Amino acid sequence: MTALRLLTIAVATALVWQPQVASAQDQWVAGSSPVFRSDVERREQAEEARRAERRKAAGTVTYPKFMNGGEKPDIAPEKPPIVYLDKDEPAGMVIVDTGGRRLLYTLPGKRAYAYPISVGRDGFTWTGTEKISRIAAWPTWTPPPEMRQRQPGLPITVTGGLINPLGAKALYLGNTIYRIHGTNNDRSIGRASSSGCFRMMNQHVVHLATLARVGTTVRVVANYSGVSESAPMSSIFSAFLPADSPAPVAATAKQQKKKPKTKTSQQKNGPRAAAAQTPASQTPVSVAR
Repeated sequence: MTALRLLTIAVATALVWQPQVASAQDQWVAGSSPVFRSDVERREQAEEARRAERRKAAGTVTYPKFMNGGEKPDIAPEKPPIVYLDKDEPAGMVIVDTGGRRLLYTLPGKRAYAYPISVGRDGFTWTGTEKISRIAAWPTWTPPPEMRQRQPGLPITVTGGLINPLGAKALYLGNTIYRIHGTNNDRSIGRASSSGCFRMMNQHVVHLATLARVGTTVRVVANYSGVSESAPMSSIFSAFLPADSPAPVAATAKQQKKKPKTKTSQQKNGPRAAAAQTPASQTPVSVAR
């Protein structure tokens, strides 16, 4: 009887166990799997294709040739988070990480401000090093001819203001057509949707403009690794380490004061001994006057 009960329990356990395993596999928590950049880019490309189809279906939007950009309110600068770098970059330079969709402004101590940005869409990405050649508040936007050819109906120029797609500030890069600028569409931040410029939220580009100057180096890279949101362990433990003690300058001075003076033979024997030891060639000649 006991053996029969054990067999029954074993069979029941086996029957119950199998569905539990299948159930656990079917109930995989969404979002717990790794997220790959390639998957994100594919979704963005698909979304961009859908937007292009909607624009095509809606027809070409024709704007006035000369547009007023609207109001120009005072926008307070907003500091972004500080991140920590593995590399010791020179302080006061801009690093644009297009793959990470962020702009870094380097600070002393291997730190940097990290701003979220929008980068060039597929076919409009670029890398290289430029210097900021101009900084303008509420800049006028004049779409280049190639952009107006791609998007017929764009205005010839738009004065600065909230309607202007360049936003509150623009930092011009060398002699190129590219800029780091604000935007009137915060939803575009974090996406690859521009024609090669780098968009920032208005409050962030205003903050960056308080740090960067004309002549500041801007390095644009496809991917920048070695960035952490938490401070390295070395900097955390350094607060608990004893500081290097300064050299005992005062003690050395005291020791020099206490150091006994040794008398020379001239000091011991007096002026006669000194005269006896002085060579004739060095004896002053006495001339009667």
